[in-house]
Amino acid sequence: MATFQLNSFLAAQQARVEALLNERVARLGPSGTPPQLAEAMRYSLLAGGKRLRPVLCLAFADLVARGSAVSAVAGDAACALEYVHTYSLVHDDLPAMDNDDYRRGRLTNHKVYGEAMAILAGDALLTEAFTLVASGPESMRAALCRELAVASGAAGMVGGQVLDTAEDRPSALDYLIRMHRMKTGALIRAACRMGVLASGGDADALARADTYGDAVGLAFQIADDVLDVTATAAELGKPAGADAAAGRFTFPAVVGLEASRTLADQKVAEAIAAVRPLEGEDGPLAALARYTVERKS
Repeated sequence: MATFQLNSFLAAQQARVEALLNERVARLGPSGTPPQLAEAMRYSLLAGGKRLRPVLCLAFADLVARGSAVSAVAGDAACALEYVHTYSLVHDDLPAMDNDDYRRGRLTNHKVYGEAMAILAGDALLTEAFTLVASGPESMRAALCRELAVASGAAGMVGGQVLDTAEDRPSALDYLIRMHRMKTGALIRAACRMGVLASGGDADALARADTYGDAVGLAFQIADDVLDVTATAAELGKPAGADAAAGRFTFPAVVGLEASRTLADQKVAEAIAAVRPLEGEDGPLAALARYTVERKS
């Protein structure tokens, strides 16, 4: 029986992430960023959300640090991950992509600031992510930049988005898994690896973070697909049934609802097994893995 108190942990870690984001986004004004651009960036970046990627990054950094305070490098890495994730959401919502009006329970960026500013705000968030990670003397920053670039680039998140929108995409499970390992999973996997790197973890910890992140990333996307079918728009904070309406191939559409849930549970079990030697039987990473499929939004 799991005893780890995820709700209190998650609330504390989300508050930690919000404080880190506010601290870093406050630098935009003094840096000479045009005020309207800074406002559009803040609008989407500080709109709340699960903050799963930075929370995972910090959880691995804390675990590797083993009681010692993690450095500012981990905070920069965590915020950079959320910058990249937010940019991807801003661009996903654009008329040329998903054409969504709501995100996280409020109007999408382009509905408030216009399409041009939304594109530029997304561009700026992506670029500023690397400013955060690269700014400092620590030797691991180059490795962190590479992790983030690979995960968010042509062979990662952007490449996965291309596979998701390809007109000739097949309705096949292997294609679906490959697509989501790139589109969603790559950045989640990078979050776990970057947490280990930021705290100077060894090769074994990095390999376990890799396995965990890959499994959790896929479980998270399967759960998203299931929620798109089963949850309401009010629960999701965005339109329900959007994937089906857009003609996208999802796990429930390809293998069915129950098989999708079974596959997600299998991936959660793989993730928990990977980190058990690091945190024991019942720690925050195991709880976060379960959360990816038990959440309601």
